[in-house]
Amino acid sequence: MDLRIRPGSGFLRRVIERMLPAPLVLLCMAVAVGFGYWGLGPATLPHASAVSVAAPTVASSFSVSAAHPSVVVIDAGHQAHGNKALEPIGPGSGKKKPAVASGTSGVATHVHESVINLKVALRLRSVLRAAGVTVVMVRTSEHVNITNSKRAMIANAAHADLFVRIHCDGSKSRSTRGFLTLVPARNRWTGPIVSASARAGRDIQKASVAITGARDRGITPRSDMSGFNWSRVPSVIVEMGLMTNPAEDRLLSSAAYQQKLASGMASGILSFLHGK
Repeated sequence: MDLRIRPGSGFLRRVIERMLPAPLVLLCMAVAVGFGYWGLGPATLPHASAVSVAAPTVASSFSVSAAHPSVVVIDAGHQAHGNKALEPIGPGSGKKKPAVASGTSGVATHVHESVINLKVALRLRSVLRAAGVTVVMVRTSEHVNITNSKRAMIANAAHADLFVRIHCDGSKSRSTRGFLTLVPARNRWTGPIVSASARAGRDIQKASVAITGARDRGITPRSDMSGFNWSRVPSVIVEMGLMTNPAEDRLLSSAAYQQKLASGMASGILSFLHGK
């Protein structure tokens, strides 16, 4: 039960006014407010402050200012159905690629990559929002048709501090496994974002491998990715694991491992944002 008398209490004010001269009344009022609204401790007013990370397995001292939140755009790669229509790999390019590839699927689970990508993307959104980050999702449903160039344009329009594209990988070799991060290679479109993207890639790769225990497949620059070439903001693609590896395929469908992936990526993203 809270027995403290609040500033709005007419009773306490009348007592003070009868007992003390007017100047001392004002002094008492000021002192009382300073000690917590007529209470016994400091005042506890709501205020804009840094919000710390609150997510399973994320041990980070980083925080994001609530007054000036960072913006992260998350693109859950692929969609329920690919789009084979061709689009330029970069603005004004004569070279074209399919607007959205169909993606891979699990050799053991038979789950489509786009489903795993979206589940992890939604978990990542929750972790980042808990840390005070403003998150924009490219998609929250399987049933969309969003080209790679449009996905980048969503990040551009949001003035994102980082554009994170979430994928799973595949290989001809079933023994290949691990976590890989792709970053833009320097070309006629990506120059302004190469340095920041590389730093974000390093932070995400390091934190994700540390938290998940995945094999470290390193960081690879790419110049042929439409999502990079259309992007005007720092961008990375994470390849969370290989669905052509039976053991890793099963892990990727595990809710516990998906949470580890989200936590690892969030830790790396917050490290990047903290260093901006």
